[in-house]
Amino acid sequence: MPHISDIHYEESHLKVLRLLQINPGLSQRDLSQALGVSLGKINYCMRALLDRGLIKMQSFRGSGNKQGYSYLLTAEGVVVKSELAHKLLQIKVREYKELCHEIEELKKEIEK
Repeated sequence: MPHISDIHYEESHLKVLRLLQINPGLSQRDLSQALGVSLGKINYCMRALLDRGLIKMQSFRGSGNKQGYSYLLTAEGVVVKSELAHKLLQIKVREYKELCHEIEELKKEIEK
């Protein structure tokens, strides 16, 4: 079974990849707010995704001559996103089944 911190790490990456696939123009601040995590955590995650070649950064000029970036998933990023989704789905289904079993055991205990 994967280590809990690994699961959270992969889950964070999947959430960021999902959001960027839908809206590549999101800033790191936007991602931070959407996911309810610190800007530092998003920065760390984005750096890891860039270093792994899962996203690429494309600069563009916005209004007011302010430099902006668009984060695009690479072909490998799309594949890894799908693999992460599959892996995390398996983990969540297993957790769900364990939780259902635990709920049934608690119900039995209460009925006694």
